[in-house]
Amino acid sequence: MALKGPQKTVVQLVSVVFVMGALAWASVPFYDWFCRVTGFGGTTGVAEAASDSILDQTIKVRFDASKERGMPWEFRPVQQEMELRIGETGLAFYEAYNPTDRPVAGQASYNVAPYSAGGYFDKIACFCFEEQVLQPGERVQMPVSFFVDPEIVNDRDGKYVHTITLSYTFYEIDLPEGYAALDKQTETNTN
Repeated sequence: MALKGPQKTVVQLVSVVFVMGALAWASVPFYDWFCRVTGFGGTTGVAEAASDSILDQTIKVRFDASKERGMPWEFRPVQQEMELRIGETGLAFYEAYNPTDRPVAGQASYNVAPYSAGGYFDKIACFCFEEQVLQPGERVQMPVSFFVDPEIVNDRDGKYVHTITLSYTFYEIDLPEGYAALDKQTETNTN
């Protein structure tokens, strides 16, 4: 059975909408993968273990913290900066505090500046990979373990980088199901 003019047009339009929707859905994970592989946009690398090579050359790493508008936490780096040898593992801490009277869940996004250093900044362990839930009045210190890949000295732009800034932005997310049920139960008991 062959499709006639109007039917064929409808099928083509539905197909175009379907393909565009599929491309839009796939674009976010593809872009995330692209940024992680290339370091584009200041996205860092992820390493399973520390570097096996440590150079005598040092690099300064600065730490920055911000919050999305409306995020009720207080959030800051414990240490403003550190200097370490390229390839040496660094350990830094960020502090978060929930001054509210309710549990608040958050997740951090991150980037590295200058962008040319993103592909050479490797995180071994980081709080940004997981959602964080802070109870009312809770204060925590969250670690990030990292190193600067020695290959940065062979990159035509990277070799001129002497300072890297690691920035985190925390934003509020929905409470996980178990916490949300506890929060609703607490609201019911107080009313």
